[in-house]
This record gives sequence, C-alpha cells and structure tokens, in this order.
Amino acid sequence: MSEVRRGPLAGVRVLELAGLAPGPFAGMMLADHGAEVLRVDRVKAVSDEPRRDVMDRGKRTIGLDLKAPEGVAAFKKLARHADVVIEVFRPGVAERLGIGPADLHAVNERLIYGRMTGWGQDGPLASTAGHDIDYIAISGILSMLGRDGNKPTPPINILGDFAGGGLMLAYGVLLALFERERTGKGRVIDAAMVDGASVLFAMFYQGVQSGFWGPRGTNLLDTGAPQYDTYETADGLHVAVGALEPQFWDTMVSLMGLTDLPDRNDRAQWPALKARLAAEFKTRTRAEWEELFEGSDACVSPVLSMSEAAAHPHNVARGSFAEVGGVTMPVPAPRLLGAAGPDLSPATRLTDLSEWGLSQGEAEKLRGEGVLA
Repeated sequence: MSEVRRGPLAGVRVLELAGLAPGPFAGMMLADHGAEVLRVDRVKAVSDEPRRDVMDRGKRTIGLDLKAPEGVAAFKKLARHADVVIEVFRPGVAERLGIGPADLHAVNERLIYGRMTGWGQDGPLASTAGHDIDYIAISGILSMLGRDGNKPTPPINILGDFAGGGLMLAYGVLLALFERERTGKGRVIDAAMVDGASVLFAMFYQGVQSGFWGPRGTNLLDTGAPQYDTYETADGLHVAVGALEPQFWDTMVSLMGLTDLPDRNDRAQWPALKARLAAEFKTRTRAEWEELFEGSDACVSPVLSMSEAAAHPHNVARGSFAEVGGVTMPVPAPRLLGAAGPDLSPATRLTDLSEWGLSQGEAEKLRGEGVLA
C-alpha cells in the first residue's frame, strides 16, 4: 500500500515523465500540496538510493523503458489510474512512443495531459532546440534585463524554465482539475515557456508601447533609479535599496545622515545621486548598515547568500527553510494556513505498483525483462 498523502491535492495521482528541471519543478509544486507524484525515469537511472534533488521531494520513482512495447503497455496501465501526466518531450515524441494525448485518453478520458516545451506545440520554432535564454529572448523580455550601457543579462534560468514553464504548467493542471469537476473530462495543456515568460511581464507591455518605460537599466525598477538598486559596503558585501515611496526614502537618508542631496525626481540627477549613495554605503560594513536600519521603514536589506538566508531571523521565525536528508531547502509556498504539513522526504523507488493498476506478477515479469525498475 502506498503512503497516505496529506494536503488539498491528496488523492490526485500524477505521472511525471522525467526530464529537465521545469518538469520536476511542476511535479514538486503538486507534490508539495499532497498529490501522489510517480516519477517515470529510464530504467538505468533508477536505484534504491533516495533521490535528494529538492525538486524530487515527496515523490516516488520507477524506471520504465518506453521504447519497448511492453513498457508502453505498462505506462498505459499506470495512466488509466492517474489523474495527470506531465510530459516534457519535443512535439511529436510522445506520439511516436505511443503515449501521446490521444493514446492515453483512449484508456482514460478523465486524464489531464500537461505538455511543457520551450516553444509550444506548434509554430515555426516548435520542433527546434532551445533553452531558457532563447525563450526569453524571443519573448522580448531579455532585451529589458541588464544595466544601462551593458548587454542584456539573463537572470539564470528562472524566468523561462521555472516561472514561465514549470509554475505555469502546475497552474494549468489546477485549472484543468477544477474544470474536470464540471465536465468529467480531461484536457491537454500546452504550457510553452515563451508564452509563460511573456505573461509574467504583462505589467510592462503598456509602459513600453506608450514610451513610459525606456531602454533597459534606465527605469525605476531596473537599476536605473538610485532608490532601487544594490550598493557595495565597506566589507565588499552589498545592501539592497528599495526606498521607492517618498516616506521610505526620507527615512533612509535621515538615518544615513545625508543632506543636500540631488533631487531624486529629476532623472538627470540620478547618476549624481547614485554616486553619493555608493560612496556613503562604502563607509560601513553590511552588518553595520543592517543594525542601523533594523526596525525602520527605510526598505534597505542585506543581500544575503543562500546559506545566510536560511539563518536569517525572519526566515527562521517563519520556518521558511528546512533541512531534509542533509540538504537545506525552501519549504513549500504558498502556505495554506491550517493545512497538514507537506512531505519533504527524498524520492524513493516505488516497488508495489498494484494501486496504479500493475499487479505484482506483471511488475516482476517486466523487471525480469529489463523493462521496469
């Protein structure tokens, strides 16, 4: 018997076809809130060692050879007992394997088939390779990221892969689950990173077209303004300044003891004002600035490393991080107050697939043939 899952998605079964990070991230978001996620990997990739990748937490895993007819037949049996499939192949690959939406809906019309790609299921680029940087480039977003006078700077692979891809797919799955309550039928989700990344920048489209938002690095929120930027401290560390509103700005400069500053409302004065702030912030260490601004509404915060973040008093008080299997990780978000705590344990192999429609005898036969692990 499988373990009892807790949370608002308890009872929802998800088959997650192994792939690069955005797919496991979507599965993690569902597992974090109680879904029973079964990760389907290559046979040789599965062992009895727990998978300690943060994005595999709370899941179970099996290996299945989907290039073998017996593996495909087994996958269809699992899909018959699933609510959701997460698929991250290039368009057409799942169909060639015999596990595309039509193949699986033939055995389970209630199945929600979540497809995630960079370019989407159609369009001129659909079948071409790409990565996060390519998707945010084509969406127009990359052109907006970076400092004035410098080349566009990709923010690691957060915007396309995780926010525009994995998170959007998880959101789409929830929409389809909600809809299925009314229709009784599943749906295919086309989660394209290029689409999802574009939606994340919805706030800026009107501003760019109207001329209110200018070239990268010259605006209020993209390091153009002195009141929204990072500054180096005396010990080579940094603080983040977000003193956008006048009252927060006044609090900050008052605590810093700064007077006769250039007018921050005059964009022509922004370089001079930045220079004044930069010079002042280098007179004290990050810890000294943190002590000075503690408890105030100056909107100045220390730029913490990832290891420092887990030990920050606010994060400690909220229990924002947990250590699981020797790995420090962020706890699930958003928080559903009053809900049962999530399962953050590392992924382990699932050997008893009977509740997924595959008997012990069938499973042992497939293992003997090297089709199942």
